[in-house]
Order: sequence, then C-alpha cells, then structure tokens
Amino acid sequence: MSVQFMVSRNKVREIALKRIKQLFELAFEMLAERPDLSQRYVEIARKISMRTRTRLPKENRLLVCRHCKKFIFPGVSSRVRIQPRREPHIVITCLYCGKYMRIPLKRRRKLCESAQLS
Repeated sequence: MSVQFMVSRNKVREIALKRIKQLFELAFEMLAERPDLSQRYVEIARKISMRTRTRLPKENRLLVCRHCKKFIFPGVSSRVRIQPRREPHIVITCLYCGKYMRIPLKRRRKLCESAQLS
C-alpha cells in the first residue's frame, strides 16, 4: 500500500470517529423527546463504523445491544445488575429484546498478577 493511501485512510477513520461521537451525543439529547430519532442516530453511527472499518469507542459500544443492535440507555431501555457470584460481572439486560450482555469484572487484576509472576 502506498503512503498516500494510508494517510487518507487514517484521515477517514479520524473523521468517522468524530462523527460517531457526535451522533451518540445527539442520541443522548434526543432520548427523552424522540426515542425513534435517537435510535436512528445510533443506526447511522454503526453504519459509519462498519463502512470505515473502525470500532465503536468502548463507552458507546456498551450502549448498543449486541443482539437487536438498538440503543440501550441504563434505567430507560436497559437494566444493569452487578453479579458477585462465580466471576464478578455486570449483566445488562436489553428491555427491547430481553437478551442480556455479560461484562466481566476484575479481568485487569488477573492480567496484573500474571505479569508479576513472569
């Protein structure tokens, strides 16, 4: 690949990330007034990320249901619970489709312990 192609790809991804963040901010603002418009903003942000092959930022990725791909906001369209059993984890339940997402906790601690042992 040429250097010029890589520079233009990086610029495209940078612009895409700015637009994605802006669309998520608009989705937050419109959530109470017009939830349908809020869903549309998130849909557009996902399409931009797929087209430019960039990942959604982690704080935004957690606000999109992995199953139905809808915008879920804690307390409004999702339920958030902390489970201390087995591996401590957070369970986010989507109130649109009823499915849940598990996010493990203390993963970082295990990584630190394994790094100290070696």
